[in-house]
Amino acid sequence: MTEQLQHNDGASAERAKYRNAALKAWCTIRRRRREVASRGVRRIEEFLPPRKVGSLEHPETLPLEETKEESFGNGLVKVFQKTPDDIVCGRFWELRWAFGCPLDCNYCYLRGTMRGRMRPSFVKVEHVLAALDEAFPRIKRPSLFNSGELSDSLMNPLHMAKIADKFEAQEKHKLVTLSKFGPKAVGFLIEKPRKQVICAWSINCSEVARRWEKAAAKPDNRIEAASLVAQAGYDTRVRIDPIFPIDDWQAHYEDLLYSIFSAFEPRKIILGTPRGLWKTIKYARAAGVDMSWSNYFREDSGWGKKLDFDQRKELYSWFYDKLSSLGYDRRRVTMCKETRQMWDALSLKYVPLTCQCYGPAAFNS
Repeated sequence: MTEQLQHNDGASAERAKYRNAALKAWCTIRRRRREVASRGVRRIEEFLPPRKVGSLEHPETLPLEETKEESFGNGLVKVFQKTPDDIVCGRFWELRWAFGCPLDCNYCYLRGTMRGRMRPSFVKVEHVLAALDEAFPRIKRPSLFNSGELSDSLMNPLHMAKIADKFEAQEKHKLVTLSKFGPKAVGFLIEKPRKQVICAWSINCSEVARRWEKAAAKPDNRIEAASLVAQAGYDTRVRIDPIFPIDDWQAHYEDLLYSIFSAFEPRKIILGTPRGLWKTIKYARAAGVDMSWSNYFREDSGWGKKLDFDQRKELYSWFYDKLSSLGYDRRRVTMCKETRQMWDALSLKYVPLTCQCYGPAAFNS
């Protein structure tokens, strides 16, 4: 009997040993999976203080000369100001709810905004909501609040859902989201449609995405996400920027336009060509990314290096003609951070000293 009990105790101890070993192995596997899943993304608990985000300056931003209110909530709602003489681009409201982007596109200007640091950081939602409470009644003119200037708007859907709900509590101002994420990031938008939210996607042709946007959702997935929110009733817009003159670019971008219009019709389309701010180039090189995107630059402007004028004009003219052939109203197309000379060369009208993409003229366009 004693021997039997000892045998049973030994067997129990052996089973316990195996269970503990299995549990330890599972914990190790789970920890490693979490590490892989969260690679390149900071934990939500790690927040930036509002003043730190509010004080960030874009590399190309000029000092303000006006004394009017230009920011609210310690700079979480802030005017983006850029008025060099040769650029048709101006003021719009930024919503600085976060900084950084996990997608890390090779050419991204955010590299220069904070000296190469791209890992996402967030402001606590309650600070963002308080800044909006301060800004809404004091900004008299109905305005767009761009949440995609310092970060990808959909990189944290939980946070963005709360911010979007704040805009639904009033009827004057609208939130603009700008993203390169796919369908998995838009669930909160579809489950609860909102009237005060404009959804925009940055979508490039597949070849450009393959070369320099490797961590972003594939263009077809971005189109699918945009189509889903358009079907849900959102004002949905597309940004094709930067347009690169890669080999056979007409065929690549024709495929992109056909893919977009076969899925939905954007309310507005924003075009842009590559810009090379010196800080962007500096920190992209320091990060060791593929710099072949910078090989196309030929001239300087008030917004960094650009393709040469004639090549940019050819790209824009092609897009305007192709969109017109698809029955798309040219008045719903705009260009981002382009020169006055280019707008005049294409016989396009613009509103001086305001942003053509997110300024007052774009509110209901």
